[in-house]
Amino acid sequence: MEQHSLFDLLYVAAFFLGGVGFAVGPFIISHLLAPRGTRATRAKTTQIYECGMDPIGDAWIRFGIVYYLYALMFVAFAVDVLFLFPVALVYNRALGSRDLVELVMFVGILSLVIIYAWKKGVFQWERKIYNPR
Repeated sequence: MEQHSLFDLLYVAAFFLGGVGFAVGPFIISHLLAPRGTRATRAKTTQIYECGMDPIGDAWIRFGIVYYLYALMFVAFAVDVLFLFPVALVYNRALGSRDLVELVMFVGILSLVIIYAWKKGVFQWERKIYNPR
């Protein structure tokens, strides 16, 4: 019995170390492979870099937080809608009424999230002009 729990502990430790390795590994690799000896000049740190070309005009644009909230809502609901496809495939089982109740509860919770976001004003897109000067 003791031998079995020791193997379980080793499996958990191995998965933990693997997870930490996947989380920290990219930072270590990028630090080791980053170019050395280049000096950060003011032009490099303040100018926008895109495709190696100098920006034309006032290219510094800040997007409003509403844009990101829309994107987050889209991703959340896209994942939730993808959940509905497998549910629709197994919906013809013998316990159809139970499945219907679960599906209505799921869509109801999604509807509550939309109502909450609507009440918080997430869907009101107000354009704000950013003037850094």
